[in-house]
Amino acid sequence: MTNDKIRNIAIIAHVDHGKTSLVDALLKQGMVFRDNQTVEDRVMDSNDLERERGITILSKNCSCVYNGVKINIIDTPGHADFGGEVERVLKMVDGVLLVVDAYEGPMPQTRFVLERALALQLKVVVVVNKCDRPDARINEVVDEVLELLIDLDANEEQLDSPFVFASARNGVSSLDPQQAGKDMVPLFETILKHIPAPEGDDKAPAQMLISSAEHNDYVGKLAVGKISRGNLVVGQNVALCNYHDNKKNVRSKIVSLFVFEGLKKVPVQEVKMGDIACVAGLEDVQIGDTICDVSSIEPIEFVKIAEPSVEMTFMVNDSPFAGKEGKFVTSRHLRDRLYKEAVKDLSLRVSDGETAERFKVCGRGEMHLSILIENMRRDGYEFQVSMPKVLIKTIDGVKCEPIDRLFLDVPEDCTGVVMQKMGVRKGELVGMTPHGKRMKMEFTIPSRGLFGFKSELLTDTRGEGIINSIFLEYQPWKGEIKRREYGSLIAHESGEAVVYGLFNAQERGDLFINPGTPVYAGMVVGQNPKGDDIVVNVCKKKHLSNCRSSGSDDALRLTPPRKMSLEDAIEFLADDEILEVTPKSMRIRKIILDHNMRLREKGKILRGEI
Repeated sequence: MTNDKIRNIAIIAHVDHGKTSLVDALLKQGMVFRDNQTVEDRVMDSNDLERERGITILSKNCSCVYNGVKINIIDTPGHADFGGEVERVLKMVDGVLLVVDAYEGPMPQTRFVLERALALQLKVVVVVNKCDRPDARINEVVDEVLELLIDLDANEEQLDSPFVFASARNGVSSLDPQQAGKDMVPLFETILKHIPAPEGDDKAPAQMLISSAEHNDYVGKLAVGKISRGNLVVGQNVALCNYHDNKKNVRSKIVSLFVFEGLKKVPVQEVKMGDIACVAGLEDVQIGDTICDVSSIEPIEFVKIAEPSVEMTFMVNDSPFAGKEGKFVTSRHLRDRLYKEAVKDLSLRVSDGETAERFKVCGRGEMHLSILIENMRRDGYEFQVSMPKVLIKTIDGVKCEPIDRLFLDVPEDCTGVVMQKMGVRKGELVGMTPHGKRMKMEFTIPSRGLFGFKSELLTDTRGEGIINSIFLEYQPWKGEIKRREYGSLIAHESGEAVVYGLFNAQERGDLFINPGTPVYAGMVVGQNPKGDDIVVNVCKKKHLSNCRSSGSDDALRLTPPRKMSLEDAIEFLADDEILEVTPKSMRIRKIILDHNMRLREKGKILRGEI
């Protein structure tokens, strides 16, 4: 049996190809908002961090109604680091809208998410977006998508996927690439025609796979999933089971049920087969669990999420400024938060470290972990993190490391310097394609070779370089890669930075701090481009004498300091450095703060004693 009054779709694409803008257009023309209602752009990016960065981080549910049919829509992230968010929601839907930029065409993440959708036998509707771009290559992009489908071994039905040509920003779509269209009706009609209605037996015992979980201050944990058979009713006794954990059989009771109407969760008494719903009252529920009627306990297999490839150590802050700015500073606070995050984010792995104050956190990439760090500091946590490292595996007795597929789009005259940087980082050229005055380049490169590369690329290409990467596979270890070619400027003593001290220190390199910034011995205050660490005294004052006036320092001119973002600070870290993160500040510091002790340790390493 099918529920013809419902369609469940996910919108998938590479980053910045217009998924969230397309959801905006569908919601506006699906009569979700009043005519006189003020609606922000990218209304689905409700998280502050998402709006600031202009990217989607978390998958989110909403719905609209067209011709009496409810369309449940899931907006997904496009960045490769958040691929786990896409993988876990694909079990909730019966089809996907694959959004492709009319100029860029299929990109690395397009391939990754489409491969996952095809493996689950989902129906695909291809939306060529941004057709109003003056440099749009609509016909070439259509051919590229078809080539990608063939390359991914799509079956005949999937190869016959319909194409819709749209401009999400203007809210128009068309089935003809030569015509702009007037509204989103062609896309709505294509969805109803080509995306199948959910199938299942509405008379059978209830069964629901949990694909997402969130917390609500009023009703506790909310579990989100699709009812694959039967109906769920408030007050119903259910059993929680898991396909990969045969022993799990927890009895519970449904306290509340919600369905998605527009952007809101609306409470209901009953949810029918095929709909996507939120269930409250099941405190033991986790993503991947199945809610079953107690009379028929049959778990549904959950999709296997790709393994993380990058590791960082989170630790309690033990710097001289520890505890001054954070609200949550103990190991208990840090541990609780990290393990709670691992329950919500299936791409994250958290384990206890060597001591009670250290925790190993594994993620899909630097951005994945930096978003976690940023969210924690905004919530009042104070802690320290180590330099990111790749996860090494031993496969058939051979030491292997993660390899990424790297795609660069750079000005033609920058090709030489990019090739040089790739050689140093063990990158291997796969292909080059000229594109007007630009060059598209594809490499395979160790994941660790990409640490710190983005800022270098932007410098080398005068800000015009575009970089995209996605995990490829594990390959044998490629040898040593020099982490960085610069050193650090390290504060000599604790105190407050003054103009005189900074003026003398800036001759050594680029500074990160302003006058008046509190510093401590061992804190990194700048970068030395020549490669070695240098100790500088930024707290040194100019002593007055009979020959010096107190106002003589007014003439000193300081170069404006380099402002480091969180990603910049993480990229900067060396093996012997850690990043101190608080709600108000970020400070790079040496693990060993005392200068003489650092020299002794360095001597032991050089002599082979460590």
